[in-house]
Amino acid sequence: MAASRTATSSQSADDEVFDFDLNAVEAESELRPFRFMWASKQNPNRRLTMQHLEGLNVWPLMVAADGGDASAMVGVFQTALGDDQFEEFRKTPLPQFKMKALFDAYRKHCGTQSGESQASSGS
Repeated sequence: MAASRTATSSQSADDEVFDFDLNAVEAESELRPFRFMWASKQNPNRRLTMQHLEGLNVWPLMVAADGGDASAMVGVFQTALGDDQFEEFRKTPLPQFKMKALFDAYRKHCGTQSGESQASSGS
C-alpha cells in the first residue's frame, strides 16, 4: 500500500525540494497590448487598450466560461480592458457582428486560432 503525503503546514522551508517553480515561468512571446478605436458620442476618436490574452488572470475567465461562449467572450473583454475601460466600453451599443470582428482581431493579435483553447500554448 502506498503511503500518502499530507502537508503539515501551508508554509514550507526554503530548503525543501519542490517539483516546479511557477515563479520562474515567463511568457514565450511579447505580451503586447491590443489597441482599438470605438467611438462614443463624447469622443469620436476614443481608443481602448486590452491586455494580451496570455497575460490575463485566468480565474475570472473560467467563471465567465461557465455561462457559454458569449459569456466567455464578455469575460475576456472585461478582464482584458479592466473595470474602468470595460464600463466605458459598455456605454456605447455594440452590434454582435462588431463584437465578433473585435474578438477575432484580438485573437489574431494574440496569436490564437479559431477553435483553439485559450489555455493552449499554440504549439
